[in-house]
Amino acid sequence: MFNRSDLQGLTHPNSQGGRKMTEPLVIDVVDNGGQWTHREWRMLRYLKVDTQIIDNTTPVSELRDLDGIILSGGAARVGLTGELGNCAAYLELEIPVLGICAGHQFMARHYGGDARESPIPEFGAMEIELKNGGGKIFERTNQTQMVWESHNDEVHIVPEGFFITASSPSCQVQGMENEEGDRFGLQFHPEVNDSEFGKEMFENFVEICRKHRDS
Repeated sequence: MFNRSDLQGLTHPNSQGGRKMTEPLVIDVVDNGGQWTHREWRMLRYLKVDTQIIDNTTPVSELRDLDGIILSGGAARVGLTGELGNCAAYLELEIPVLGICAGHQFMARHYGGDARESPIPEFGAMEIELKNGGGKIFERTNQTQMVWESHNDEVHIVPEGFFITASSPSCQVQGMENEEGDRFGLQFHPEVNDSEFGKEMFENFVEICRKHRDS
């Protein structure tokens, strides 16, 4: 059993030493102050995931044995500050992580990329186009699709080891993924009904977490 106070090689017990493969996945949602955090939680509940909303100041030592974690959105600029509660520590966990909006921006900066105030803020429905095949999160979705935007800031430099998975005319980095396939960022809000394939994106993330747990 690992020690969660040790940020080196953090993981959870796998099926050989901890929970059984048949047990529900455990994926928590980190509350960064976004207006739709509960929608992310409800989507995971709908997909039969054992999920809780946790404050972003929750110590790593108090986290459950997670199979994945979602970094929610937040108010303007919070993803640019360099600090977002304990999200930096959560990104050191050896489990899949999905960052949405501010969580996406924070992830980019944490790994050496950059985010800035958007030259053209996006609000409401927007069409995006997949890039580089779309990566794992966009599997079973269309090459072009409608999503729901609500952001004043955006990633403009992806970190080394990441690639762009989706773009829009006014925001080049609508999605990103690392080469290892366990870190994902989305600028838009898949949890909002207006995102055409939001359910499929959550299903894809859940499946990524399942495969990681069972490997």
